[in-house]
Amino acid sequence: MRIGLLGGSFNPPHEGHALITRLALRRLRLDRVWWLVTPANPLKPQAELAALETRVEAARRLVAGPRVVVSDIEARIGSRYTYETLTWIKRRAPRVHFVWIMGADNLRQFHRWRHWRAIADLVPIVVVDRPGSTLSATSGRAGAALAHWRAPERDAARFAAMRPPALLFLHGRRSSLSSTALRRTGGDAEDGS
Repeated sequence: MRIGLLGGSFNPPHEGHALITRLALRRLRLDRVWWLVTPANPLKPQAELAALETRVEAARRLVAGPRVVVSDIEARIGSRYTYETLTWIKRRAPRVHFVWIMGADNLRQFHRWRHWRAIADLVPIVVVDRPGSTLSATSGRAGAALAHWRAPERDAARFAAMRPPALLFLHGRRSSLSSTALRRTGGDAEDGS
């Protein structure tokens, strides 16, 4: 089984998250994508963070379907960091090929994540292009450090089975939606208005 893991605050979830999910399912030939809704992101302010249950329910409404699972597993296992979550998941499902999915904007600051190099050693990482982040993501500290393990995009269909560290930059239809902008404008998370 091949499972993509898309972690985040999803505050709120929006069509950009769904677009990344559909792209990863199709191009990486994944069986499922799990949205890991974090109770709190240590790198973001908590003042504007909606309740976990609210974010999980909104995410489920947005991506209802058999191939996308929305989970609050980090809250249930008491994990604060991606590395802890991935270690826990991989220990319980050693035969599953997991892939970490992130937007290019996250790769720009990936070096700030706790144990970011160990995360890269745990699972292949696919980076989905985002407006305004194409060049800065790959030239940033983490992008440069992982450049040696960057797979060509033509290998996307077999990427989930690659041995980490492995990095893939995936291009496709891009969304300029962001949860931060939606909170500021009070826009609708599903259509970006």
